[in-house]
Amino acid sequence: MPPFNPLVDKLVPPPIPSVFAWAKSYDGRHGPLIDLSQAVPGYPVHPEMLKLLGEFAASAAYTGYGPIEGEAEFRQAYAAHACEVYGAPIGSANIHITAGCNQAFVCAAMTVAGPGDAVLMTNPYYFNQETTLAMLGIKSRFAACDPAAGFLPDPAALAAAITPDVRALAIVSPNNPTGAVYPADLMEEIFELCKGRGIWLILDETYRDFLPEGVGQPHGLFAKDGWEDTLIGLYSFSKSFCIPGHRLGAITAGPQVVSQVAKIMDNLQICAPRAPQAAVAKALPRLAAWRQENRREIALRAETLRLTMARVTKWKLGAVGAYFAFVRHPFDRRDSTEVAEALARDAGVLCVPGAYFGEGQEAYLRFAFANADAQTIRMLSGRLSRF
Repeated sequence: MPPFNPLVDKLVPPPIPSVFAWAKSYDGRHGPLIDLSQAVPGYPVHPEMLKLLGEFAASAAYTGYGPIEGEAEFRQAYAAHACEVYGAPIGSANIHITAGCNQAFVCAAMTVAGPGDAVLMTNPYYFNQETTLAMLGIKSRFAACDPAAGFLPDPAALAAAITPDVRALAIVSPNNPTGAVYPADLMEEIFELCKGRGIWLILDETYRDFLPEGVGQPHGLFAKDGWEDTLIGLYSFSKSFCIPGHRLGAITAGPQVVSQVAKIMDNLQICAPRAPQAAVAKALPRLAAWRQENRREIALRAETLRLTMARVTKWKLGAVGAYFAFVRHPFDRRDSTEVAEALARDAGVLCVPGAYFGEGQEAYLRFAFANADAQTIRMLSGRLSRF
């Protein structure tokens, strides 16, 4: 057999399917499986969203190729929405639609870095971003986040980790895997660092719609003069609209970045799925109230998890927010993969090992609590206490 591409061959298999496999060993002795593994909405899609998806999927108008940058109506609709979210003048020329946020990251990384270059990330990190860089031949540099600081990045540590080959800093807020929400003033400090060092800031805000109520604008970066020369924003429609299977994401950037991304997209996919674009363009204003209700529901689940974990004294919350909690397990001599597999088998709790998110994270597990309702989350205290 001829050799495979070594940049791909050396990667481990996708982690989530391996976690799902552990669930098969649970015999149900403690009740239903508590699935805290994958970041998916734990409530159904809105009927109006289904209606719109069906309507546009059945339309011959969307069976052909569409604009590479995305449907004009959708780019305009999302730009208007982004203006409201950030209080900044964002136009359709700043928007490029992608097939999900993972693809948005692929496009952003390829736009700013090539083989032999490096991208700086925080540790812990979102594993799909690290493997994306690896298969592209782009090196990853890391700056550790201190658990004592709630896993927020330290600008001084970021600055120290910027080597001459670093072309961009990639951060995620609210964070995956920790759930940590980066304050607006911290985001501005990180932006100014990137601007001053002449590197790009790739900001993944997949979970932006689930910030705690009262936060207001996530940050003011899109209102800063010259932001287009430093910032590339990423977003996903999967969570807030409950449509991860339809693969829809967005890049918000300067027109020059958008034109570079179009070159990449033309080779990756030509255009993002067209029917979902048309559907979400209509759903953005129509389902605003429903999305706010879901935001409150996720906040309730986060608070329920905080209260539940407080009753399990040996397990510690390292951080919690939006969709995730990063939980320190009490088994000092066991790595997180061993603990997670046993937790699935013996307690019926499915989660992702911290080791999947970076070196030094063996003491942690990621709980994707948005996938479970409050009643289910409360069951954790008994399961963990007996484990």
